[in-house]
Amino acid sequence: MLKNSKRFSGGFTLVELLVVIAILGILVTIGLTSFTSAQIRGRDAQRKSDLKQVSTALELYYSDYGRYPAASSGKIAGCTTVSAGPCDWGVITSEFTDNKTIYMKVVPGDPTTGANYYYRTVTVNSVDSQGFQLYAKLENSRDLNCLPDAATGKPNCASPPTLPAGVTCGGSGSCNFSVTSSNVTATQE
Repeated sequence: MLKNSKRFSGGFTLVELLVVIAILGILVTIGLTSFTSAQIRGRDAQRKSDLKQVSTALELYYSDYGRYPAASSGKIAGCTTVSAGPCDWGVITSEFTDNKTIYMKVVPGDPTTGANYYYRTVTVNSVDSQGFQLYAKLENSRDLNCLPDAATGKPNCASPPTLPAGVTCGGSGSCNFSVTSSNVTATQE
């Protein structure tokens, strides 16, 4: 009688299982990193869009009154139907209006908890409220739309130029993105 020297195995060896688990772990890590990066870019795109929409509403207000609405602690002082006070960023009852025209039904807010946008008016040629500056804090440290470094002129999200006194976007770090009226710059006092 001949003995069959071949052994048949019905499963995987321990080494094969460990290799498969390691490969799966690497794939999950890459996937989560890509997902997190996509979320950051999405929030930054929302911030840019929000500031562009606010900018458009401010320009409409300017065309009606020949000046931009006053600023109050980084907010637009123009929510007259709610409390005759400043528009709170991201609050559903913050309607930017003059009680004749609704410039924005809801003033947007930063998509991150603890962060906020910042609005201020600028005096141009000795006339108050002839320019505006809007600020936000972008999360993507490699975003090409960050404010430029004063020395190199290249976008620098980590260390933006010195902004006007009092400008803050809450959360950690300072504002590093700006939308302004065409007659001022982001660093103009």
